[in-house]
Amino acid sequence: MSENVLDAIQQATEQAGDLALGLWCLIGVALVFFMQAGFAMVETGFTRAKNAGNIIMKNLMDFAIGAVVFWLFGSGLILGDSVGGFFGTPINPFKLSDDIFPAFMFNMVFCATAATIVSGAMAERTKFLSYCIYSLLISMVVYPVSAHWIWGDGGWLAKLGFVDFAGSTAVHMLGGVAALVGAIVLGPRIGKYSKDKNGKTVSKAIPGHSLTLGALGVFILWFAWYGFNGAAATSVNNAAKIFTTTTIAAATSTVGVMIITWIKYKKPDVSMTLNGSLAGLVAVTAGCNNVSATGAFFIGLIAAFIVVFGIEFIDQKCHIDDPVGAIGVHFMCGAAGTVLVGLFDEKQGIISGHILNPELTASQSFGFLGVQILGVLTVALWGATMSAVIFLTLKKTVGLRASKEEELLGLDIMEHNLVSSYADFEPSHTLVSSSSGNKSADSNVNINQAIEVTDSTPKEISESNAKLTKITIITRPDKFETLKTALDAIGITGMTLTNVQGCGMQRGDAKYYRGAKIDMHLLPKIKLEVVVSKVPVEQVVDAAKKALYTGNYGDGKIFIYSVEDAVKVRTGEKGYAALQDE
Repeated sequence: MSENVLDAIQQATEQAGDLALGLWCLIGVALVFFMQAGFAMVETGFTRAKNAGNIIMKNLMDFAIGAVVFWLFGSGLILGDSVGGFFGTPINPFKLSDDIFPAFMFNMVFCATAATIVSGAMAERTKFLSYCIYSLLISMVVYPVSAHWIWGDGGWLAKLGFVDFAGSTAVHMLGGVAALVGAIVLGPRIGKYSKDKNGKTVSKAIPGHSLTLGALGVFILWFAWYGFNGAAATSVNNAAKIFTTTTIAAATSTVGVMIITWIKYKKPDVSMTLNGSLAGLVAVTAGCNNVSATGAFFIGLIAAFIVVFGIEFIDQKCHIDDPVGAIGVHFMCGAAGTVLVGLFDEKQGIISGHILNPELTASQSFGFLGVQILGVLTVALWGATMSAVIFLTLKKTVGLRASKEEELLGLDIMEHNLVSSYADFEPSHTLVSSSSGNKSADSNVNINQAIEVTDSTPKEISESNAKLTKITIITRPDKFETLKTALDAIGITGMTLTNVQGCGMQRGDAKYYRGAKIDMHLLPKIKLEVVVSKVPVEQVVDAAKKALYTGNYGDGKIFIYSVEDAVKVRTGEKGYAALQDE
C-alpha cells in the first residue's frame, strides 16, 4: 500500500473522528437543554400543587428569554475578544460565523441552567414578572461575564490555571449564589417559621406535593448530566472517563446521604437522598475530566455531608427558606467541588497529584489550590453583588414578592388564571399561619360594616337543657387563621377542617384554559365544621361574620343544623358531656 493511500486513510479517519466528536458535542448540548425538564419536575414536585403551573412557566421562560438575550447580548461577553481578561467584546448577533455556532449553543444552554437554579429557592412567593426580568439580566450580563473569566479566550482565571471543566462554579455555584441572595431578599413563605413558647424561631416543614415528580426530575437530570459534563470530551476514552467519574460521585453521594439520614433521622429520608444525587453531580462537575474514579468517590462522599448539614444549616440556623434545597446543592456543593479539584486533580492536586506525579512540588500544588479558592471567591462575590442589585431594585420598583392573598391562594390561579394544574383533581392548599408584612387585597375594607361580635357572657347551659348544633362555615382558604383565632376567643377549640371546591351565585371568577372559557368555575374553599352546646350558636355566627367579612364576593356562607346526639368514643359519654373537656 502506497504512502499516499495510508495518508488518505489517516486523514479520513481523523475527519471521521472530528465529525463524531462534533456530533457528540451537539448531542450533549441537547441533553443540557433537556435538564430544563429535570429542574421543572424537581421544583414542581418539591413544592405545593397550587404553584405547579407557575413553576413550569418559570422554567420554560428561563430558557426562552435567556436564549434570546444571550444571542443578542450575552454571547459577545463570553466569546468576544477579551478586554483585560474580564469580558469579551460584542459580537454582531445578525452575522454569526459558522465556526462560532458550537461554542454559542454550548454556552447558551449552560447559561439557561444557571438561571433556572434560582427558581426553586424562590418558589411559591415570587412575582412572575419580576422573575422574568431576573432571568433576562442573569442571561444577558451576570453569567456571561464570570463565564468569560473561566472559559473565555483570555479570561483572567483561565490564564491563572483555574480548573472548572464543566461548570461547578461557572454554572452551579453562580446560580446557587443568586438563589441564596434571592431567598434572603424575598423572605420565607408564609407559615415557614414561627416562634415557640420561649420565643425561639422554629422551622416548619412545608412538604412538596409529589415525590414522584421530584424523583423523575432527578433521574432526568442524572441522565442529562452525562451531556453536561461530557459534551466537551476530546475522545471516546475521555468521554468514558467523564461518564465514570460523574457516575461514581453521584452514586457515592446518594448512598452517603441515605446512610447519614438513616442514622440522623432513624429512617432514610427520600427527598434528602434525591438531593444527595444532585449534590454529587454538582460537586464532580468541575473536576470530572481531571480526577480519577477514586477522587470522584471522595468528592461524592464529601458532598453527601455538605448537602445534608448544609440544607439543615440554611433552613434551621439561618432561617432562609429554600423549598427545594438549591442553595445547599448548587452553591455549597458547587463551591466545595471546585475547591476539591485542588486536592484530587491527577496532575496538580495536593493529594492525587503527589501520588501520581512525583515531580510535583508543594508550592505548585498549594498554588493550584489557591487559584481554585480564588476563583470560587471571586465568582461568588460577583454573583452575590449583581444578584443583590437586581433583586433589591426589583423589590423597590415593580415588586419582588407576591401579595399575601396571592401566596395563600397559589400563584397558579393568581398569576396565570389557572384554577388547577391537575384537571379533575382537587387542588391542595396548605393552611398555615398568615402572618406576613404583605397587605391582602381586602385590607382596605371597613370592618365596621360587619356585624359586631356579641360581648355578652354565654348563658349557663346545663346538661339537662343542652341542645347540640352543628355549624358549617365555607369560606376562602386565606381566612382560616383569622376565623380560627375568632373562634378560639369565644371558647371553640374542637373543629374539623376540609379543603373543598365550590362557587356561589356569581359562579366564581371567569377562568380560561388555552384561550377557551372554562364552563364551571369552581374555586378553592375551606369547610370548617364545629358542634356546639355550651357556646351559644348566635355568638359563633357573630364571631364568624366579623372574622370573614370583606364586602366582596366569596366571603362565604354559614349553615346551621340540629344534631340528634354525639358520642365520645374514648369514654362513651353522650350528648352535652361528649363535647366537654376536649
